[in-house]
Amino acid sequence: MSVIPSLPDPALRARDRRQRVQAAETGMAVLKGLGQLGGRASLTHLAAHVTESPAKVHRYLVSLMEVGLVAQDAVSQQYYLALETLLLGLAAMRQADPIRLAEAALVRLREELEVTCFLAVMGNKGPTIVRFEEPGLPVTVNVRAGSVLPMLWSATGRVLLATLDEPAVRAQAQAELAAATAEQRAMLDAEAPIAALQRSVLAQGCAVVRDTNLRGISAVAAALYDYNGRPCAVLTALGATGGFDASPDGPVARAVCREAQAISALLGHDASR
Repeated sequence: MSVIPSLPDPALRARDRRQRVQAAETGMAVLKGLGQLGGRASLTHLAAHVTESPAKVHRYLVSLMEVGLVAQDAVSQQYYLALETLLLGLAAMRQADPIRLAEAALVRLREELEVTCFLAVMGNKGPTIVRFEEPGLPVTVNVRAGSVLPMLWSATGRVLLATLDEPAVRAQAQAELAAATAEQRAMLDAEAPIAALQRSVLAQGCAVVRDTNLRGISAVAAALYDYNGRPCAVLTALGATGGFDASPDGPVARAVCREAQAISALLGHDASR
């Protein structure tokens, strides 16, 4: 007579699932901990970092070594991130497109603040708008995707001037300064116009302008940083000066900086470093 095997108790199946999930979480914690320690560490140091016993961490390291995510140095006995981890990182980096990642943030800012928002990058002619979002009742401004902005007179340009140390950026700023009217020069520091702008943006974490690029228009902008800590784009919100708070600690600036920091984190930027 054949015996029909009994099905596992639901409680046992649920416990088994929890154990598998916990094991996966611990394995990922060990892998992430190794990355947080610079990609290489001794067993003792790694175990202390992830607050687990060395014996337990060793078991997970052996499993990670078997699938090529971790390797061990034969001389120092330290563990380090191996080839498969590098390939995963490269795949993630290919997905880290600031333009794509900023699209949702632009929509959130547009709806939350009811202002015009855009993303710009440094192009061969200067700061160039690549994505543009308008509220239901847009402010009439003569900028669209593809528009090139000035370096000294736009919030977007000032962020790039302060964060992107490149000859083209400096050259454009100097050319604009040389061509500035007396009224424009009066908006800048008399002794060190460019250096003062740079210090101000870096101190505030954003750039703010009122009626400098377009009469009656104010703007707030903040930089997006990639995994190398390099500025790769600028997030900007603008609106009519009369109803737009362009203070560096106002609600618009806080929202723009918050979104910029969130996108930077998705790009792999570690703000603590």
